[in-house]
Amino acid sequence: MRAAWQRLVAVLSAIANWRFFKPAVFLACAYPLAQMSYRFWTLYTERNPDAFGVDPVKEMLHETGETALLMLLLSLCVTPFRRIFGINRIQILRRMVGLWAFTYGVAHLSVYSIFDQNCYSLSTCNVDAIWQDILKRKFIFMGMLAFFCLLLLALTSTNGWIRRLKKNWVRLHRVVYVAAGAAVIHFIWIQKSDIAVPLRWAYWLAALLLFRVFWYIRKGRPAGRKPVTA
Repeated sequence: MRAAWQRLVAVLSAIANWRFFKPAVFLACAYPLAQMSYRFWTLYTERNPDAFGVDPVKEMLHETGETALLMLLLSLCVTPFRRIFGINRIQILRRMVGLWAFTYGVAHLSVYSIFDQNCYSLSTCNVDAIWQDILKRKFIFMGMLAFFCLLLLALTSTNGWIRRLKKNWVRLHRVVYVAAGAAVIHFIWIQKSDIAVPLRWAYWLAALLLFRVFWYIRKGRPAGRKPVTA
């Protein structure tokens, strides 16, 4: 058993230390956006009217939102993965994948504002209607909360902000768990009946939180005191 574990760690370490590892992950993160963009172009040019099914706006909202949540939870998996397998180089992915989560969040919000709220321009955008939508529909409120948490994290993700905030940077970036929780709740509340799919995301987030609690108890101190600049 120990030999099998060591072989697994060796294989994972070799992958993480591959010179093209980070570019390969970057391309993997970019692929869903590229694929959705191409499908949107075929829909817009009427080359493929069924590119997003019978309800294109709903499908685009679903795909961008679920991909944003996927990227967000993958970014939260980086530190547990590093601690379990002892592969420190995996940490270079955390900020990049987190920024991809923000990118897909922007795409999700753009689909909502442009196609659902008709914000094609400043003259057609009714900010008051959007604000009322946020106040009246609780799942919209949770989605906006998740987005603005991601916006805050993206704006302060640079090395300059890490130097300026120092230890407070780590405290601030724990907001990522608020973003993840709000995104999962947003996904659950938007469902009309069957919540089986969003519950899978909730279980994933719960497992990550339990791991953090376990590590906190094991070490007797908060995890991740030192900011990661890679």
